[in-house]
Amino acid sequence: MNAPELITDPAAWQARCSAARDGGARITLVTTMGFLHDGHVSLLREARARADATGRKGLALATIFVNPAQFGPNEDLSRYPRDLEGDLAKCAAAGIDWVLAPSDPRMIFAPDHETWVTVERASEGLCGASRPGHFRGVATVVAKLFNLTRPHVALFGEKDFQQLAVIRAMVRDLAMGVEVVGMPIVREPDGLARSSRNSYLSPDERTRALAISRALREAAEAAGRGERDAAALRARARARLEEADARVDYVELVHPDSLAPVARADAGSVMLIAAHVGGTRLIDNVRLP
Repeated sequence: MNAPELITDPAAWQARCSAARDGGARITLVTTMGFLHDGHVSLLREARARADATGRKGLALATIFVNPAQFGPNEDLSRYPRDLEGDLAKCAAAGIDWVLAPSDPRMIFAPDHETWVTVERASEGLCGASRPGHFRGVATVVAKLFNLTRPHVALFGEKDFQQLAVIRAMVRDLAMGVEVVGMPIVREPDGLARSSRNSYLSPDERTRALAISRALREAAEAAGRGERDAAALRARARARLEEADARVDYVELVHPDSLAPVARADAGSVMLIAAHVGGTRLIDNVRLP
């Protein structure tokens, strides 16, 4: 198990990536905010596999950057969990070649940053409604990381379903030439979706948070039995969350591509939940059968 090379200067990273790509290397990329868990590791391992998909060794890369542009004024930027040493160990185990972790966050996003990428339709509603400016911050920094890296493939988790839609729209509309791959949600044995913010939960909150995955599972089971009324499915899920004293941000049923709300739960419709358990905001989703 070889440790990945840690690069702290984005300019050096850009030069190395450009030289590698111009030399014929296939580059895959996983962008993260660090404090990696098994969900991230699944992306890193897939990045390794896809880098080598042509039969010769490519470059599997990762970035670790807690992006200030995607946090609101009263959100958890200052206390977001960090563990660079542990992250590098997980990257090594997954076969990652290089890791970009800027020594100064201003190298990626400075306070006087003037240029923004806004993805209009995909950013509306859901988390975009309750976190104004969040997806503008995500899209802007991901675009910059794509420019620095020039990857052939970039991998993202489907737990952040709206974020994945935003990035796909950005790549499509700006002709970035990156294949965006969505990877399945990785869960704890009891069903809770893996998230760096799970570390904020007290033991009691951790138990109550299971209502999110249970609400989604029960909605999927109801749809499997023939329930197609979106309002009924949403009400069922909301009731489960309220029983656990979770403060509901939204329970929505949407089209998987447009993210537009649907009145009928057709095959492939996605139920998305955002809810606060204690002081922690958690998100999760499921595709209905």
